[in-house]
Amino acid sequence: MEIIHLEDQQTVQGPAETFSGQVRISGLFTAPSPAELSTGTVTFEPGARTHWHTHPLGQLLIVTDGEGWIQIEGQARQDIRQGDMVWIEPHTNHWHGAQDDRSMTHIAIQQAENGSPVRWGAAVSDAEYAPEQSE
Repeated sequence: MEIIHLEDQQTVQGPAETFSGQVRISGLFTAPSPAELSTGTVTFEPGARTHWHTHPLGQLLIVTDGEGWIQIEGQARQDIRQGDMVWIEPHTNHWHGAQDDRSMTHIAIQQAENGSPVRWGAAVSDAEYAPEQSE
């Protein structure tokens, strides 16, 4: 058993290569082998979001605070809010983040396949993020 106390958890900025806007990631944890589970708490400031990405074995998001958006490629953007849980099927291209005027925090849980839990794609454009504002 391993306990990682709150005061021992680090918080890092979400890298610009995979996030747009101000994003903080804390409690980042990768289970020791042979497990392939990773998790982290991600806080998105208003307007911040992930880039498009997929997970080889899917992803579970648990929204713990605020309101955000999630979108699967080719589908309409969906609202998510505190208390919601979202399962994203394996290999499904998607993005998620805060709404344009609200922050959002979620716990992200995913498993790796062949050592990688995520495959990152292109940044989400402003038109993709908030299409009604770009018209």
